[in-house]
Amino acid sequence: MKNFMYHIPTKIHFGRGAISNLPDSIKEYGNKVLLVYGGGSIKKLGIYDEAVKLMNENGIEFIELSGVEPNPRVETADRGAKLCKEHNVEVVLAIGGGSTMDCAKAIAAGANYDGTIWDFVSGKSKIGKVLPIITIVTLAATGSEMDTSAIITKWETNEKAGLTGPNLRPKVSILDPEYTFSVSKYQTAAGTADIISHVLEVYFNNNPGAFLQSKFCEAVLKTCFKYGHIAYKEPKNYEARANLLWSASWAINGLCTKGAPVGWSVHSMEHELSAYYDITHGVGLAILVPHWLRHMLRKENAYKYAEFGINVLGIDSTLDEMDIANKAIDALSKYLKEMDLPSTLTEVGIDETYFDIMAEKAGKGLANAFIPMNKDDVLAILKASL
Repeated sequence: MKNFMYHIPTKIHFGRGAISNLPDSIKEYGNKVLLVYGGGSIKKLGIYDEAVKLMNENGIEFIELSGVEPNPRVETADRGAKLCKEHNVEVVLAIGGGSTMDCAKAIAAGANYDGTIWDFVSGKSKIGKVLPIITIVTLAATGSEMDTSAIITKWETNEKAGLTGPNLRPKVSILDPEYTFSVSKYQTAAGTADIISHVLEVYFNNNPGAFLQSKFCEAVLKTCFKYGHIAYKEPKNYEARANLLWSASWAINGLCTKGAPVGWSVHSMEHELSAYYDITHGVGLAILVPHWLRHMLRKENAYKYAEFGINVLGIDSTLDEMDIANKAIDALSKYLKEMDLPSTLTEVGIDETYFDIMAEKAGKGLANAFIPMNKDDVLAILKASL
């Protein structure tokens, strides 16, 4: 196991009625808020009214930035940062899923910076002072409510990339499973695929001494496999929604990677797909993950696939490791298909037009993946996914 430092300062309020903690959470950091959200769903569901009522009753001033895109644009984040400067905002409050939370993080990073937020992504500038971030989560997926990263898109150049820093981790996150009851079957499935991908990308690593981290991963995966289908079929099943929501947070808050670092790979590929085609992130992952697993499989690393197959999926442990590995990949594909997720890029209107440039971009940062990969590997995975 490698050396590491682990610290999660995010305060979590979890459960029914957790939003009642919002006023005190805000006042700990300030009294002027930028409320960030996407479309009108939080208004239809009454979450917006609840939050506004609590802020008004407690004398909290707020302005709004609505219309955050599913793959949030840097222009939207820059507009939010400008509002923060103009209104002396002290706290950024995000209500929504991963895109809204990521946009809010980018805004919080840009609120005390004179240039575009894309400077942080490109490396032109380092993140300095960040406004406190509070989130109210409405979708179990990205885990942005407890992690240190934000992904934004520069559509004009077909770039989707991240900014990261310890102060991008939210100060407080409010997780009420009932707020996810209205999530569509499509988004429930895509969100579950996102969580599974987060865990698989760190579970398959080259640090066999990190036994406990592997067990954490297996626990989160087993939870997703059990409750993903239940939430898909029974959207108002509180137990299922609660377990998925909590799994999303722990899949990517660093617990599973400390002492067992590994280079992310599927997310790098999917970001290229989203940057060119603006598809749902979890859908892109659902298509790519099985092909990525198949591409990486070797006799010498089949033991890890066998652990996944036996410990998570319950495959017969007496079988040959390679046999278990292939059955495990097949079982994952079957699971995702049972939630009506696409299994090919063709199904979502993607062809080979941009494969070469996508592979070039994604392949640059994969030297530390489970098996070192490059442009040719990415290209092979994309073609296998058609």
